[in-house]
Amino acid sequence: MNAIDRPAPPWQVDRWFNTPHAITLDGLRGKVVVLEAFQMLCPGCVSHGLPQAARVHATFPREQVAVIGLHTVFEHHAAMTPVALEAFLHEYRIGFPVGVDRPGTHGPIPQTMQAYAMRGTPTLTLIDAHGRIRHQHFGQVSDLLLGAQIASLVHEAQAIAAMDETQRQRTGAADCDATGCALPA
Repeated sequence: MNAIDRPAPPWQVDRWFNTPHAITLDGLRGKVVVLEAFQMLCPGCVSHGLPQAARVHATFPREQVAVIGLHTVFEHHAAMTPVALEAFLHEYRIGFPVGVDRPGTHGPIPQTMQAYAMRGTPTLTLIDAHGRIRHQHFGQVSDLLLGAQIASLVHEAQAIAAMDETQRQRTGAADCDATGCALPA
């Protein structure tokens, strides 16, 4: 396990599957994000990483937790094309959104994989509701530990949201964001 606390870099994705539109970290603000980086020819990804991500996707409410797959190919490039990935996702019944990591500019390591300092696949990264990387696991992680980490981040997000609402009610501010606070209506 690797606990981290730094802003999550934006994803460099060329194509998305299982979603009608591109997904961004900014668009997921307020949710805990479970990012599962995988390759379809990686045995650990197929036997552990992707099934675990699917269990998380089926277990946690969508309004609290977003599960995102990242197909991050650093080997066997010719075999792992978007056409092959589409068939793979269908055959393995992967229902959560999956992005294709943009190829590296200086070598085989894809751009998002490099930005997140991943050591290989599978890598599971937990991003909190404010867009910060909080945990990163290379290889297998137990369901118990992962569930506890996700639940903790969900609880943290709910507590912060409740404090923010209490503060808004106390100050009478109707809506505050990074650009300022609007007067209550």
